[in-house]
Amino acid sequence: MATTAKYPDLDGRSVFITGGGSGIGAALTEAFLEQGSKVAFVQRTDATEFCSELESRLGNRPRYIPCDVTDIEALRSAIVQAASENGPISVLVSNAANDVRHRTEELTPADWDKNQAINLRPYFFAAQAVVGGMKDLGGGSIINFSSISYMMGLGEYPSYVAANAGINGLTRGLAREFGGFGIRVNSVMPGWVLTEKQLRLWATPERLAAHLERQCLPEHLEPKDIAGGVLFLASQASKMMTGQALVIDGGVVVSG
Repeated sequence: MATTAKYPDLDGRSVFITGGGSGIGAALTEAFLEQGSKVAFVQRTDATEFCSELESRLGNRPRYIPCDVTDIEALRSAIVQAASENGPISVLVSNAANDVRHRTEELTPADWDKNQAINLRPYFFAAQAVVGGMKDLGGGSIINFSSISYMMGLGEYPSYVAANAGINGLTRGLAREFGGFGIRVNSVMPGWVLTEKQLRLWATPERLAAHLERQCLPEHLEPKDIAGGVLFLASQASKMMTGQALVIDGGVVVSG
């Protein structure tokens, strides 16, 4: 994947990504490596082959740390490890999520807690873990992945929709709290990105056609389409942007 813009200030920066070995996260890992960043990411599934492929093609190997982000102590430990190897983290991208479909009538309290444990809680504790280092650096960029699901009022996954609304609220609160230290906090809100998981589980021809009709731009989103916005928010090109939600959805929230 080739990015269209080069951000010199990202060269050599220490970047930490949750879920950086698959889907949108894999595209983000690749995009930051192309910028010359030092990338560490966590992933539950083995990403060794993915790292080797990137190293062979780009000459820059990301640091893969096995971790389940629902285990907050393991997540904290991974962030400490990444900072010790790559230097203090100046860019945090919280991307890991699970948009499993579920119905309100069928959801148990345990199900609700499990969904929030991956879709909201790690966002707060990852930010908490990097703020000290960013203060010492004199600033940093935290980028939280939300989605347009709650703006559209989608009904297939209420706890996921609630989590994404919460992520935007968290983003604004953290932006206000840490702006005085030069730490910027923004969210990215993708539309329907056709990852391998989406294509395998939910992207039927009928749904794809219906969704494309809702977009202003008649082209389905791919993971690489999200990377440019994230690089922009990570770089000093967006140095006066904080507390904002950047929508990348082909125009659905305009026409939906």
